[in-house]
Amino acid sequence: MRVAGARCLLSALAAAGLLTAACGDDDERVPPSATTDGPASGDIASGAVAAGDITVFAAASLTDAFTELGAAFGAANPDARVTLNFASSSDLAVQIGEGAPADVFASADQPNMAKVTDGAGTIEAPEVFATNRLEIIVEPGNPLGIAGVADLADPDLIVVTAAPEVPIGKYAEEVLTKAGVAVTPSSLEENVKAIVSKVVLGEADAGIVYATDVRAAGSDAEGVEIPAELNVIATYPIAVPSGSANRDSAAAFIDFVLSPDGQAILASYGFGSP
Repeated sequence: MRVAGARCLLSALAAAGLLTAACGDDDERVPPSATTDGPASGDIASGAVAAGDITVFAAASLTDAFTELGAAFGAANPDARVTLNFASSSDLAVQIGEGAPADVFASADQPNMAKVTDGAGTIEAPEVFATNRLEIIVEPGNPLGIAGVADLADPDLIVVTAAPEVPIGKYAEEVLTKAGVAVTPSSLEENVKAIVSKVVLGEADAGIVYATDVRAAGSDAEGVEIPAELNVIATYPIAVPSGSANRDSAAAFIDFVLSPDGQAILASYGFGSP
């Protein structure tokens, strides 16, 4: 069952014409990939009320969860307009370093957040707001019988991953190193969603992705568990870049992400707590 698109809040907002969303490509430098706006329904959990434009740069793996978070935040803050830009964390960090107008940066790993804190800087120290784990994604029914990480070394398999600077690429490399498995990928995809798409479309046999992405794929894919001793825990930090033009409202958005309501939304998509 697909998780994305099944939320009552999103349906209500879409029906009212108050929510539009689409995913951006890594090639898009700054253009927004989703916009959320909504009617008042009370203050956010922190008690703060935000206003004005808030541009959120978020890792591709956060697409579904942050679309709902943005909608909930917009519903609680009718004077705020949240624009969401999804891409790989590495690409977003480069964009911010080049002066892209980001008010919030949510990364899928610590190294790419460090590129921002060490470069353009952040208003306050980043906070971890979610965790994730990895799974092997395969076609529905796992027709090739892939049982674990070691099977990915089969030269007859079409395995896709991402470059090491992309969080999922780095995490996958860590898993393969722990397992002592050498894999020659057929391609290096731009982000985790592109890996999922390759497998879903039948253009690849397998890839290592986040467990949340397997869950989001629903019946279009299946996950093969990676044992705890080989797995890695992905940590997601969030911060307000120094170049933010709406720092108070950006901080209010982060407060909402860290609030019980925000954490409940993340958990509903399979993310772990900080």
